[in-house]
Amino acid sequence: MLLIFNKICIHSYKNYNAVIISMSKQDIISSPYSKMICPICNKDNNNNTNSLITDTESGEIICSNCGLVVSDKIEEIKPEWRVFNAEESNNRLRTGAPTSLARHDMGLSTVIGKYDKDAAGSRIDTSIKFIIDRLRMLDYRIQLYSSTDRSLKRAFTELDTLKDKLALPNSVVEKAAYLYRKAQERGLIRGRTMSAMIAATIYIACRQILAGKTLNEIAEGSNVKPKILSQSYRILVTELDIKTAPMLDPMKCIAKVANKLKLNERTTRQAMNIMNEIITKEKSAGKHPMGLAAAALYMSCLNNTFPDSSKKDNRNNNTRTQASIAQAAGITDVTLRNTVKKLKNELLLLN
Repeated sequence: MLLIFNKICIHSYKNYNAVIISMSKQDIISSPYSKMICPICNKDNNNNTNSLITDTESGEIICSNCGLVVSDKIEEIKPEWRVFNAEESNNRLRTGAPTSLARHDMGLSTVIGKYDKDAAGSRIDTSIKFIIDRLRMLDYRIQLYSSTDRSLKRAFTELDTLKDKLALPNSVVEKAAYLYRKAQERGLIRGRTMSAMIAATIYIACRQILAGKTLNEIAEGSNVKPKILSQSYRILVTELDIKTAPMLDPMKCIAKVANKLKLNERTTRQAMNIMNEIITKEKSAGKHPMGLAAAALYMSCLNNTFPDSSKKDNRNNNTRTQASIAQAAGITDVTLRNTVKKLKNELLLLN
């Protein structure tokens, strides 16, 4: 049984009828101490509970009922050094960055520091420093010795740039890096544009994780033509045997377009109701999600147009032209008009 309240974790153990309290994740007691029982409270038949508190500062385990120090020698799990700011902490850390598929070496390569002092703080001899500098240079060359490593480094550098440009989460980046590695193992990168293949892996990852990025947005961010991006996407799906990912959620598309147009909540909610009716009656099959979202928002704007909407200072003015809605959704005016016409005939929402 695990209860969490105000960062206090209470673990109940049925075998020992004991409750062990720890104040943070670093203060969780290891298994040898979890079986401790206060010798005084255990003799009291009227008291059926035994509560032990761990004080990591003093290294003691104390009974909360009688105050007895059950143990004063617990294992220290904190580092042996002290720091007073974040810079000192980064300098003294002996662990590197976490492993990641989005790095050419997966974060497992060796890094030789550029400090000229040893562990004791003494300056390194000149002859030894020359050897260390030579080893550092050779180590850097070895990391990018093969053409595969150099290709991965260039590709993942571009992937990191697109991550910041498109505001992609880490899950999408890791998935895209995994797909790119598989494509390189199959020999699909040779003879094709690296930017297009990276953009295609990002598009597949976004569809699988439902990140809500359209093909045109990724093409615009990566400076790749949508036609070439579509071709690269089909090649990866076919050669890597990737299951067709679901299309964008039309509800998320409505929120996205509504935010660009700065529509009020009433219009957005009504558009979601229209979209819900479209999905319920199975009229969304074969239609583009952005086109459906734009059509639902356009019909919602028509329904929420007030007689005094011509006034410039009217806050309830939700009048939007077809061109503005189509531009916000990334579709053409003809697509919007045709979609609205079909939905009017099928749903009979407007007279």
